[in-house]
Amino acid sequence: MNKSERLNQELIFLRDKHTFQLKNLMAEFEISKRTALRDIEELESMGLALYGENGRSGGYRLINQTPLIPVYFNSEETQAIFFALDALKAISATPFNESYQRIQKKLMATILPERQKNVTKMLAAVHYYNAEQVTLSIDLEKLLDAIFDEKVVNVTYTQHERSHLQLQILELFYRNGIWFTSAFDFVTQQWGTYRCDYMFDLSTNKTVKTTYSRLELQQIQDQYENKFHNIPFRCRLTAYGKELFLKHHYPNMHLEVINDIPYMVGGYNQTELDYMTHFLISFGKHMHIEYPKQLQESYLNQLDDIRGSYI
Repeated sequence: MNKSERLNQELIFLRDKHTFQLKNLMAEFEISKRTALRDIEELESMGLALYGENGRSGGYRLINQTPLIPVYFNSEETQAIFFALDALKAISATPFNESYQRIQKKLMATILPERQKNVTKMLAAVHYYNAEQVTLSIDLEKLLDAIFDEKVVNVTYTQHERSHLQLQILELFYRNGIWFTSAFDFVTQQWGTYRCDYMFDLSTNKTVKTTYSRLELQQIQDQYENKFHNIPFRCRLTAYGKELFLKHHYPNMHLEVINDIPYMVGGYNQTELDYMTHFLISFGKHMHIEYPKQLQESYLNQLDDIRGSYI
């Protein structure tokens, strides 16, 4: 049995134990005292929580040990797991205080050498590219804690103008290099989507005593989406326009295919007209606005502004 196999088996061996002694590992795996000590150091680096006990019998005690269920993956599943971890390295900041490289190293130590070689070859040949992440100004882990604890947070928000928000957050999501939150603001009593890179001075709000459950927040969001995006629109797409849409679109729009013709369909709010126009400009000649007339005029005006900048 090689080292990586042995470490994996040792984790399984210790899964239902609260204490163990060095001699238990030595006898079970037929290893020397020196090897057993090195293995314990490796197991600690892999996340096994334990501490040494002094006294006549000595040994080790496991901390908050939960049952470990051995799960076996085939070669393709193993490669898929490592590819997913490698892809996540493109996100430089996450809500988790953990390094994906460290997780990858732990997992690599538990698989057979032949599979380690295959994974290494796969990671050298298959790559995942995404938009480079915009620099964050706020701690995502604290935002995630506020979601779990159903607490309201105070933040200073600077996207359009400097304002102070009291947010109860439903979710964090990542799109095109940017982290967003969907949240209810107790100051304005409105639902909104906020960019995390424009958030500063995060603190827990101690004045709002009654908060919403996650189900209640979801219901508020649903009501907001139904009422806020109240101007319907439809745009005809070319085949390449459909591809562009599938690469990049927003929750207030979806794809419909009628008589083999793809359409972008959805709704927007009057306050989003400029943003909608800017988004549609990116489709160029691969999109034609069918309605409303207001959106057509805004689109043509922006095209005139672009043309005018070259005169």
